[in-house]
Amino acid sequence: MLQEEDKKYNISIAVPKGYLFDVCVKMLDKAGYDTVALRTDSRKLFTFSEKDMIRYVICRPMDVPVYVEQGACDIGFAGKDVLAELESNVVELMDLKNGRCRIIIATLEGCEEKVKKKYEHFGSIKVATKYPGIAKKYFDSKGMQVEIIKLYGSIELAPVLGVSDEILDITATGTTLKENNLVEMDNVMISTTRLIANIVSYRYKFEMINEIIKKIRGK
Repeated sequence: MLQEEDKKYNISIAVPKGYLFDVCVKMLDKAGYDTVALRTDSRKLFTFSEKDMIRYVICRPMDVPVYVEQGACDIGFAGKDVLAELESNVVELMDLKNGRCRIIIATLEGCEEKVKKKYEHFGSIKVATKYPGIAKKYFDSKGMQVEIIKLYGSIELAPVLGVSDEILDITATGTTLKENNLVEMDNVMISTTRLIANIVSYRYKFEMINEIIKKIRGK
């Protein structure tokens, strides 16, 4: 019996873990692909569909563009927020119009004027985020000097604990913001899921990749 690493496949697809995982699996299923292996409860980092000759690599959302850019995967599903943060050198094939979220600026409710006056007085404020690249570009475009504090989770806690004056974070419903007594100050960008491809793979596996695009589009 073949070991998994020895199995043959025609194309390799990076699928993100987390909230986008089910969205992507349902989309592949609707497009007619065999998703049984993906739906199996497993800790494996990759799996195969022998029916479709596809290898699926299951990874962190932030790693999808990296694996695709480096050629470890031919195509993948990534949020626009991740692509904007990493500025990956990949081909953005299509906007899948799902997994919609917003990148926003927020602060503690009732502190909007306080933060504004602090910036006017000191010329800088602290902003906590897991998107330092997006944050820098946003505040640079506003001509504002800020100290960016990178966090990896629970960004909403930063202003509550006095670590930062504002946060730049992603939100789908705004519920977590409200639960932590935070209010939106500005909308930075809208993020949806994108299908991306490795530059070389898109050239040499164009027909296979184009077939996947057609099936996802339902054509």
